[in-house]
Amino acid sequence: MKDQIKESLQDNSTWMRILYMAIFVIIFNITELLIAATVIFQLLVLLFTGDKNQRLLGFGAMLSQYAFKILRFLTFNSEEKPFPFSDWESDTDLQETGSD
Repeated sequence: MKDQIKESLQDNSTWMRILYMAIFVIIFNITELLIAATVIFQLLVLLFTGDKNQRLLGFGAMLSQYAFKILRFLTFNSEEKPFPFSDWESDTDLQETGSD
C-alpha cells in the first residue's frame, strides 16, 4: 500500500494533470463570467428589441459547450484537454437558431 502511494506521488503525469486542472479551474471561472455577461446582454437585447440576437445565441452555445468540456476534464470524465491545449470546436448541432 505504501509503495503504491509513493509511486502515485512520484508519477509526473499526475502532477501535470493537477497543474492542468488548476489552469482550467481559472479558465472555467472566466468562462462563467462570460456566460453571465452573455445572458445579461441577451436579456437586454430581448427587452429592447423584442427578439434574440442570433450571434449571441451562437456565442452562448459555444461557451456552454466549452464549459461542458472543461467540466468533463475536471471531473476525470475526459482526458482530452480543452482549448487552448486542443482545437476550438464549433458544433453547430448544439447551436439553436432562435427556435424555442
